[in-house]
Amino acid sequence: MLLIYLYIFILGAILGSFYNVVGLRVPLNQSIIKPRSHCPSCKRTLTAVDLVPIFSYLILGGKCRGCGQKISIKYPLIELSTAFLFVLAFYKIGFNWELLTAWTFISLLIIIIVSDIAYMLIPDKILLFFLPLLIIERIWLPLNPWWDSIVGAFFGFGLLFFIAVISKGGMGGGDIKLYFLIGIVLGFKFTLLSFFIATFIGAIYGLGIIMVGKFKKRQPIPFGPFIVVGSLMAYFYGERIINWYINTFYLF
Repeated sequence: MLLIYLYIFILGAILGSFYNVVGLRVPLNQSIIKPRSHCPSCKRTLTAVDLVPIFSYLILGGKCRGCGQKISIKYPLIELSTAFLFVLAFYKIGFNWELLTAWTFISLLIIIIVSDIAYMLIPDKILLFFLPLLIIERIWLPLNPWWDSIVGAFFGFGLLFFIAVISKGGMGGGDIKLYFLIGIVLGFKFTLLSFFIATFIGAIYGLGIIMVGKFKKRQPIPFGPFIVVGSLMAYFYGERIINWYINTFYLF
């Protein structure tokens, strides 16, 4: 069993490295195949030694082997996060068709977090690629009841669209469309929960940057990372969170 977990971890790390490329190139309408991965500073084409997920960063001390320029820690963090989430999905779900949905969902969210942090953009190309995959997977293994995905999708889209209208653009179009896909996977109840968690974490983050004096008026903050965290928590621990909330506040 340990070997299975190790294999899944390695698979997740390799895919995480690829998702870094997708999330950084697709928003710029660049090919994800050409040119080959290279150092953004010296433009040196990276070799196999430079491209081993997580370990290359550690072995090279977080610096380019050619020019010595620092490599962003975001790259190994994305690789590690993808690997961890793939293992977590297998641990929670085991070998069944829902695991495929979980891995597809994780892949979507990882690419989104890379893109949104880098450019504050959630590209339609990415959403349109994953949309049919998630629809097919939910048709193959539907929620209970089966129409919960439909309700969740339109609820998620409608909720963020409503917020965007009343806030006059306070919510990005990419976030709105992303929640349509999230609703397909989570259904109504957990989509609502994911939004509450995302909003709560976002509020804490906003309060934190105000307290440390780094808040700048009218400076936009990407909401995508909070959506990702909220959606993953709702997917893996939604029932437990809801039960905790009911049992805690029922006393009052």
